Amino acid sequence: MPGKPLVLLLSGPNLDLLGEREPEVYGRESLADHVERARSAAESLGMLLEHFQSNSEAELVERVHAARGEAAGIIANLGALTHYSWSLHDALAAFDGVVVEVHLSNPQAREDFRHKSVVAPVAVGTIAGFGTVGYVLAVRAVACLLSPVART
Repeated sequence: MPGKPLVLLLSGPNLDLLGEREPEVYGRESLADHVERARSAAESLGMLLEHFQSNSEAELVERVHAARGEAAGIIANLGALTHYSWSLHDALAAFDGVVVEVHLSNPQAREDFRHKSVVAPVAVGTIAGFGTVGYVLAVRAVACLLSPVART
């Protein structure tokens, strides 16, 4: 991949409502605020960040497919799809770059159905429960994993 590596930030269902929906759980910042913070972090680390949000599982799968051969990494906050979307699991498994799962809240501290992630087995790791800094931590993780030093 010539030039700066591309990182795709995927946002699943209802994340377009961040800042409005359950602010006691997800905080008061909008999705645009989180994306801008992640984009700034990516640029400071020599990477480009593209964001894609959809409430449609099929659209998210299609975007993962399109990222093959295009993106070096994917940061995925798939919302509720994290817990049951085997189609996204399979799409991410077919992606040959770095995959990092991210959640603003800590799913393990919430309802039982949120304790299982079908994304986790195809991700390098999961960043959860750090609220507003979670996306920045995910960007840094991708940068570290793409670094030649991290691979040795």
